[in-house]
Amino acid sequence: MDEIKLYSPKIMMEILDRYGFKFSKSLGQNFLIDGNIIRKIAETADLNENSGVLEIGPGFGTLTQILCRKAKKVVSVEVDKSLMEVHRGTLNYDNLKIIYDDFLKVDVNKLIEEEFEGLDVKIVANLPYYITTPIIMKILEEKYKVSKIVVMVQKEVAERLNSKAGTKEYGAVTLAVQYRADTNIAMIVPNSVFMPRPKVDSAVIELNILPKPKIDVLDEGMLFAVIKASFGQRRKTILNGLSNSLNISKEIISESLVCAGINPGIRGEKLTLEEFGRITDEISKRIKLGGI
Repeated sequence: MDEIKLYSPKIMMEILDRYGFKFSKSLGQNFLIDGNIIRKIAETADLNENSGVLEIGPGFGTLTQILCRKAKKVVSVEVDKSLMEVHRGTLNYDNLKIIYDDFLKVDVNKLIEEEFEGLDVKIVANLPYYITTPIIMKILEEKYKVSKIVVMVQKEVAERLNSKAGTKEYGAVTLAVQYRADTNIAMIVPNSVFMPRPKVDSAVIELNILPKPKIDVLDEGMLFAVIKASFGQRRKTILNGLSNSLNISKEIISESLVCAGINPGIRGEKLTLEEFGRITDEISKRIKLGGI
């Protein structure tokens, strides 16, 4: 018997009506209804018999369905418990486990250790717009043992994550992502392939996690403090931005910038990750010497 095409708008509405499901605007629920897009996401994730997939927010399960066909095991985390009954009726796969919880509250390292032993773990998701950045930052900061992240996000968010120094999209989250991963926008996705239809287009971005961070620094915490301070007030020079936000004297900041080969009058959005690394190390050296 052929598998039900969950992405069919007609089938989706029939099933949702049967269970009395109502879309939640507050949860950012926009379900995929285009089989080609769903297949392309799975292809981008490069799944095989050795793959374990952690899916964030399966929603109706249109993406979950193909992930279960392609991967050895899928664990999906869904915050909306009202979908539980829908899932019982549609996602009957032996290699699928659904956890009904808020992803931001889940101990993901423990989950990966318990559920994916011996597998190459990848994170795949159609992320809710309202919570995209917190989820991506949680994944990167907690350093999960995953090789790749493939997520659907708002087009402007994907452009921000994939941007270069000196562009208007470039920011602190860009650097945080590119510190740990190589980024690539796999495809632009029109708003017409979702139900309900969002106001803006989306994009699928892949983050290929690096074996070690892209640059070596003396103090990783200081690196992110420097980056955050540099983008806190975008119109300020790097010298003023750091001096206003870090509890370090302006003299030490100025000296560190000069020694790092950075013009104190430049703005933070013009600097590359490598340049932020040099600034961080110069500041870290002076703190170690007690020069604050």
